[in-house]
Amino acid sequence: MNTGDTGFMILSAALVFFMTPGLAFFYGGLVRRKNVCSTMMACTSIMGLSVVMWVLFGYSLSFGGNHLGIIGDFRWLAFRHVGMDAGPYADTIPHLVFAAFQMMFAMITPALITGSLVGRMKFKALFFFMAFWSVLVYYPLAHMVWGSGGILAKLGSVDFAGGNVVHISSGVSALVLSILLGRRRGYEHTTYRVHNVPFVLLGASILWFGWFGFNAGSALGANGLSAHAFMTSALSSACAMLTWMLIEVIREGKPTLVGASTGLVIGLVAITPGAGFVPVWSAFLIGGLVSPICYFGVALVKKKLKIDDALDAFGCHGIGGIWGGLATGLFGQSSINSTAQWDGLFFGDTRLFLAQLAGIFITIIIAVIGTLVCAGIIRIFTELRVSVRDEQLGLDISQHGESAYPTFTGLDQ
Repeated sequence: MNTGDTGFMILSAALVFFMTPGLAFFYGGLVRRKNVCSTMMACTSIMGLSVVMWVLFGYSLSFGGNHLGIIGDFRWLAFRHVGMDAGPYADTIPHLVFAAFQMMFAMITPALITGSLVGRMKFKALFFFMAFWSVLVYYPLAHMVWGSGGILAKLGSVDFAGGNVVHISSGVSALVLSILLGRRRGYEHTTYRVHNVPFVLLGASILWFGWFGFNAGSALGANGLSAHAFMTSALSSACAMLTWMLIEVIREGKPTLVGASTGLVIGLVAITPGAGFVPVWSAFLIGGLVSPICYFGVALVKKKLKIDDALDAFGCHGIGGIWGGLATGLFGQSSINSTAQWDGLFFGDTRLFLAQLAGIFITIIIAVIGTLVCAGIIRIFTELRVSVRDEQLGLDISQHGESAYPTFTGLDQ
């Protein structure tokens, strides 16, 4: 047991906790005024739901025991035997601290999905969908990648802080669910403007701040690997921000604050799976390339395929996470982190890259099937989508009976 590692990990868990409120501000700033509260409420409700589920059974299913490399068991039900001594996953911090840190990942991951659904999904349907999705998608993936005996780990696929588990799973699920819901009313004829740019920057800044706990904390100690992950995260995010701004200057003639905020977030998404595996210099490429990849990926999804991924949850997290996973297979080095069994393709070995491809493919399949199953279960009890009248009125009023800006009456009609 090490008090320095313990203090660092408690601080990292607290930083990751603040990412979900940060996401609420980021998403809330991007939507129309009549849907601000409902968008932020989606993230807020998941915070409460995820903590209760994690302590009751989520942690045990993700990290307790092993069944076929896919799921755990109920040995740690309600945190039974999860105490102040070291656990099986980290020997310098209390088992409780490890469980608390992982709990924050289980919190933000389903919240990321909500960005694709704004303005049209019933709150009741969304709330229960996220509960089922956590059980059918998140907990198994967390076990497969990070749990003892996980099948993806055995394949040699690596994921330092959640490229597969967090970003690809949520991004792909967001895409599937947005297709099931259909486009917002008048989507082809309406211009959806960002209603509060300062909210967007505030949310992005909180996410950036918390992401250092997200990635550096995944080293599970205050050590050189955590410092390495910190620096690759900072560099990738900065490069992605600058290249997104450059794209806007080339295409639109001027950079925007919303674009810069989006760029810094997707830079963090891209580096997440490889933050503790790739050399620092590769973060220039990982962050610099993710912006054009996601920028034109969003255009493909929205303009060519006509899919209403409202806040680009798939365009940013899904596509950015896939690029990050592939980049880890390109630039990963076992000398940086021995969890990687092989070096990346850039260093002459194909095995890590092929393992990353397999991990990404399996994650996508699980996310697609899990989302379809969860949506099917919810439809037995309630419709997924609000009525035409409720959508026109706005989900703030129709789903929650409140307004973020009551003085702006009539301006969203």
